[in-house]
Amino acid sequence: MYCGFRDETNARNFPGLNFSHEELTAGIAYAHRHGVKVLIAINTFARAGAVDVWKRAVDAAAEAGADALIVADIGVLDYAVLHHPGQRLHLSVQAAAANPDAIEFYVEEFGVRRVVLPRVLSVPEIAAITKEISCETEVFVFGGLCVMEEGRCSLSSYATGESPNMNGVCSPASHVHYRELDGHLISRLGAFTVNRFSAGESAGYPTLCKGRFQTEHGVGYLFEDPVSLDATAMLPELQRAGVTALKIEGRQRGRAYIERVVRSFRQTLTGLKEDIAAPANDLVALTEGQSTTAGAYRKSWR
Repeated sequence: MYCGFRDETNARNFPGLNFSHEELTAGIAYAHRHGVKVLIAINTFARAGAVDVWKRAVDAAAEAGADALIVADIGVLDYAVLHHPGQRLHLSVQAAAANPDAIEFYVEEFGVRRVVLPRVLSVPEIAAITKEISCETEVFVFGGLCVMEEGRCSLSSYATGESPNMNGVCSPASHVHYRELDGHLISRLGAFTVNRFSAGESAGYPTLCKGRFQTEHGVGYLFEDPVSLDATAMLPELQRAGVTALKIEGRQRGRAYIERVVRSFRQTLTGLKEDIAAPANDLVALTEGQSTTAGAYRKSWR
């Protein structure tokens, strides 16, 4: 499992979520007693003039017995290597390392043991990468679908003035607005209208990359539909591609959601060993807009 501190070192730094240093120490001890590994996400980029916040997070996670740190910032990686040389390091998806040369740089310079790959790669691209790198690979298989260069969404930053890297979400709830107009539900992000829904139509959360816009080609979703990633059916292909670990988004979800999704994927992985097909649409009720996609794993960019 992976989690983070209750501060800006964590890209999911929301009120009511995450852990203090003391809570995380107790949590890691509890997890270890039950045979569970804990990966700590220190995955934002250190802010000028406040680097000590990130250094303290690395120190606290290492001292608490974290099984690995998930890091994006080169300076934070360097600090971890110098001060905690035995600590296992994973490269966060926020680092956007999506080719062998970039990944091997982090392996050679900082001893990174695993890279979390962006959600914009196809299965053949992942397979090609795993053949050329000397560390493990981890891919997203369920949850939110980011179609941009992970965390570097200029659309969202422009619309809200808040960086997804530093503020934890591409469409902050404080900037989301809904209103009724002529029998339609209008969703807006900041000053921008993102979508217009007819009565009874399923309304997705307003993110600009999943907005429906009118262009010279008509009205439609330009980048991606408002759906969630579900790569259950892709697990055999990902396994053959050499993927080491699967990533399920769960840090903004309830315990019932996490339990159901993790159990479903565990059953599917067990079934793969016995040639049992994955259940169809088993998790669709938990997805955005009650609809799923395999994302870039299965289709090409529009």
